[in-house]
Amino acid sequence: MSATTSTDAGAVRRDHMPWLIIAAGSIVAMLTFGPRSAMGFFQLPMLQDTGWDRTTFGLAMAVQNLCWGLSQPIFGAVADKYGTWRVLALSGILYASGLFLMSLGGSEATLHIGGGVLVGLGVGSGSFGIVLSAFARHVTPQQRSMAFGIGTAAGSAGMFLFAPLSQGLISALGWSDSLVVLGALMLLVPLFAIPLRGNSSSGRGNEAAFQQTVAQALTEALSHRSYLLLVAGFFVCGYQVAFITAHFPAYIGDIGIDARYAVIALALIGFFNIIGSLASGVISQHYSKPYFLALIYLARSVAVAAFLLLPQSPTSVIVFAIVMGLLWLSTVPPTNALVAIMFGTRHLGLLGGIVFLSHQVGSFLGVWMGGYLYDHFGTYDPVWWFGVVLGLFAAIVHMPIREQPVGRPAFA
Repeated sequence: MSATTSTDAGAVRRDHMPWLIIAAGSIVAMLTFGPRSAMGFFQLPMLQDTGWDRTTFGLAMAVQNLCWGLSQPIFGAVADKYGTWRVLALSGILYASGLFLMSLGGSEATLHIGGGVLVGLGVGSGSFGIVLSAFARHVTPQQRSMAFGIGTAAGSAGMFLFAPLSQGLISALGWSDSLVVLGALMLLVPLFAIPLRGNSSSGRGNEAAFQQTVAQALTEALSHRSYLLLVAGFFVCGYQVAFITAHFPAYIGDIGIDARYAVIALALIGFFNIIGSLASGVISQHYSKPYFLALIYLARSVAVAAFLLLPQSPTSVIVFAIVMGLLWLSTVPPTNALVAIMFGTRHLGLLGGIVFLSHQVGSFLGVWMGGYLYDHFGTYDPVWWFGVVLGLFAAIVHMPIREQPVGRPAFA
């Protein structure tokens, strides 16, 4: 009897959420997601001082998103093999260096290298994929969606906090010194990342890891239909959210609404993003993840179309921000959970990173098209409507995704 009781107690203990790891990863996600989500506030004051056009700024933000996406599978694979903390420590250094260089504002090169390449690499090495992969190794499969929701909500909190913080810093210090302050905050990332040390052989992920080389994992994933559909759908998420992040503050001014509503809107997106991410973690833990993702993308298209077609006012901006906030990163928990279900956690950093690469290719397109088409046509409307069409496409491609492991001995 005592042996059985002891065993049951041990099982209960093993099923407890690793709250120290969850808390540390959430703080890292908040820090790394915060400044890059506030880049739109720097556009107009920076362009006013330097004389650059929106295409120049848009290209830098597009490069940032592309470097983020291209580097994340690489950093994910490095974290899988050599440890999450090492990669996150590098993230803080790269991120801070990029913001410091961007603050110089001396030439377009400093903007593109600092705010584009270095910040992009900093976000790529400290992004959701790196943090959530560490979570996946330390929780049960039943806890993954919830843990992913908590981590995603923390990133949302970063957006909520850094929107008013960035605008306040710009008002008080100017855009250049504000970037220096944000860069200094990024140097806290290596400290908070310490509890996340360990690689793919650590935690629960080692209990039933299917041994594969990186090449074998890539071959398996890239020949799996459901994975490819997931990759295609996440492209749309990147296009939609990156365009709004980079260009919404300027768009608000273009339609004649006071600039303070841009701050309010992005803060509301961040706040309701917290609610949406947590709710997504709970919902996707109990219901079909592919169908849930399809509904999210459909709802985004409806929300954007309604915002463009109905009279635009401060009230409509606030309502739109609330709705988009609920839908903003609610795609992340079910998307990452699907990758873990399909392939396990052995190469989750790599395979999740490839899905996110697609997201960032979409981000590049959304940010760059926003600046390029505005400079040529004087309006953001074509970019908005293309996003509506892409949302419908994403809803369709998620429907056939199968929520089950690949067929191999480890999952038999």
